[in-house]
Amino acid sequence: MDNKKIIIAILAIFIVVCAASTVSAGLFDFLGGDNSTNSTDLNGKEINLAAAASLKNVYDEKLIPMFEQKYPGVKVTPTYASSGDLQTQIENGLEADVFMSAANKQMNALAEKGLIDNSTNVQSLENKVVLIVPADSNSNISSFDDLKNVNGNIAIGDPESVPAGQYAQEVMNNTGIWSDVESKLSLGTDVTAVLNQVAEGSADCGIVYATDAKSNDKVKVVCEAPEDALKTPVIYPVAVLKDSKDADAAKIFLEFLQSKEAQDVFVDYGFTIHK
Repeated sequence: MDNKKIIIAILAIFIVVCAASTVSAGLFDFLGGDNSTNSTDLNGKEINLAAAASLKNVYDEKLIPMFEQKYPGVKVTPTYASSGDLQTQIENGLEADVFMSAANKQMNALAEKGLIDNSTNVQSLENKVVLIVPADSNSNISSFDDLKNVNGNIAIGDPESVPAGQYAQEVMNNTGIWSDVESKLSLGTDVTAVLNQVAEGSADCGIVYATDAKSNDKVKVVCEAPEDALKTPVIYPVAVLKDSKDADAAKIFLEFLQSKEAQDVFVDYGFTIHK
């Protein structure tokens, strides 16, 4: 074989190898493989998460460690509070990249003020509203209607700022018992505070999310809110903040939350994936 043919053969092999490498890399990305740039892109980044208090357990125990393991070098820093409190903090300049609310009301209010990247707003999860009592309680409370006969405290989130409290008020209004129980209410700053009041016995009963009740063995569920008493679905939206310091990293975190592995964890903690 002369030199010209040898050179042509070498060039042909080189072109084939390069093409195969390119196709392989593209296919790897398409299938969701861990490209080396995925880790280095987030190396040294910090994602500030503002999330409803009812999400604390699932994030701290599972999802944040999972994400940080998947993307070494990135740090997720959470802030938990009632959704209304977080809304106010964000309006006042809270440094946040991602906001996950326990209701659309707070997310919509931020969107109206131009603080949310609406293209990222996802209706993510659903929850249930339940009536709970202390685990060792011998009370005769078996329904929301029985709250009229409670002599002690009924714990709910403050309806002014806590979505769980707003849902509780809606249920009691629609079942016609609000005027009978209003004077007995003990208002919590978030749903976790309500849960703790009942778990510690400082309240005879309380209204929380099903996921909160599942997280504490010192309380037991009496019943779920009647379907016809809760006209507003308990939806958890999540979105990137428009003023995020690193929107690209925040969007990767959002994509992770919508992955099957993350959604399976949410389900394990009692949430339902919103369809």
